[in-house]
Amino acid sequence: MHTALLLDMVADAAPDRLALGRRADGLTFAEARRRAHHGAAWLEQLGGTNVAFVGLNGPSLPVAIFAAGMLARPFAPLNYRLPDADLNKLLARTAPSVAIVDDDMVPRLAAHEGVTVVSRSAFDAACKVHGDCEAQFLDADHDIAVLLFTSGTTGDPKAAILRHRNLTSYVISTVEFLGAEEDEAALVSVPPYHIAGISAVLTGTYGGRRIVHLEAFTPEAWVEAAAAEAITHAMVVPTMLGRILDVLEKTGETLPSLRALSYGGGRMPLPVIERALNMLPHVDFANAYGLTETSSTISILGPDDHRMAIYSDDEAGKRRLGSVGKPLPGLELEIRGPDGQVLGPNQSGEIYVRGEQVSGEYTSKKVIQDDGWFATNDGGFLDEEGFLFVEGRLDDVIVRGGENMSPGEIEDVLREHPGVADVAVLGLPDNEWGEKVAAVIVAGETTPSADELAAWTKARLRSSKTPEVWAFRDALPYNDTGKLLRRQLKAEMAKG
Repeated sequence: MHTALLLDMVADAAPDRLALGRRADGLTFAEARRRAHHGAAWLEQLGGTNVAFVGLNGPSLPVAIFAAGMLARPFAPLNYRLPDADLNKLLARTAPSVAIVDDDMVPRLAAHEGVTVVSRSAFDAACKVHGDCEAQFLDADHDIAVLLFTSGTTGDPKAAILRHRNLTSYVISTVEFLGAEEDEAALVSVPPYHIAGISAVLTGTYGGRRIVHLEAFTPEAWVEAAAAEAITHAMVVPTMLGRILDVLEKTGETLPSLRALSYGGGRMPLPVIERALNMLPHVDFANAYGLTETSSTISILGPDDHRMAIYSDDEAGKRRLGSVGKPLPGLELEIRGPDGQVLGPNQSGEIYVRGEQVSGEYTSKKVIQDDGWFATNDGGFLDEEGFLFVEGRLDDVIVRGGENMSPGEIEDVLREHPGVADVAVLGLPDNEWGEKVAAVIVAGETTPSADELAAWTKARLRSSKTPEVWAFRDALPYNDTGKLLRRQLKAEMAKG
């Protein structure tokens, strides 16, 4: 199935339902389809084989995604927050292409052979008045739908390939066609170049839910938009949620329309989600774990699991709040050891996944195995009931004297200390043990001493897991999708 058919189906079944934007002046599904057809016809005249996008969130984004799909052209949203030199390198890699660029960002871009830059305002105008195109998506489900560039923390960004069959498999297996009530609205605040931003457009469309885009996230703007637009569904990353709760506490806003809030993209501190459950008891929370290469979510901890965990009297039940739940239907998931053997419950290894939504493919190489299994490079384990616990990137595992240590386990213990607001644990080179454990602390209202934190950790974990190096900072480095920049921090600590 092709992604553009998702819009086509809903526009046929519910043409007058609001699809994009505000309640007062949003686009219906019929109008969204009409604009996508006009935009596709205009883009077709401009040539190219790819459609790049450099800009903020907004109704132009879904229209551009579906317009590119109607032309069977890959859609490549680029990270506009990159330095100009890096952004231009990515833009050059999309050639031959047409690049739709926010008007105020056009001056940042250099001329590149094979790249035609058009302003967002010009694209929007063409979508309103240009002629229709002849859609080319009937037999193109194996074609490339989206190219997403990775963050490039270990080198030049890789371009992950997501085909139409990958994305539509995810959508159809997780969303009921037109299953949303007419008053439902989803607030999308993750950037366009993140897989969650793409999947939010596709799932929202297929479900018939109005999509409201937040151009750029601030907690104040998020709360204001959620209240003004009677938002019922939203997705945030962990760093966003804590800041949103602060605003809610300050303003007294309770968001009575909000029904469901999912989170993912990074490790959620237990104190933050516990606070959210207590402050917003009317909201269904879900923890979604996925990767770009898997077309978004592959495992989810649902609302009932959250409530059972928060109100559980036993430690096993409470511990489950730190999991990412169980795999989605239609997916297979295994934990494997270094030699490829499948591990049993509570044994840590690498997370492998297989299913139609899994791509595991880049423009430079294909990393999915011949039998369909994809190695995520994430470490984790399954408990006795099949709940998945993610321990972090395997590259981040600390190896001390032959013992593998998960930074997340140590971070969870330190976050329980009342004087710790945030923490990052990492391994630093050590001549005797190979690596030594270091902790970078962001203090709360009072600053605990290193000796106090060491004693706290040693009382709860083996002494070998107690950090030997302590550092204190005002804040930790995160990227704009909520991921801790652990390698950057490690490099800075190693230099120091």
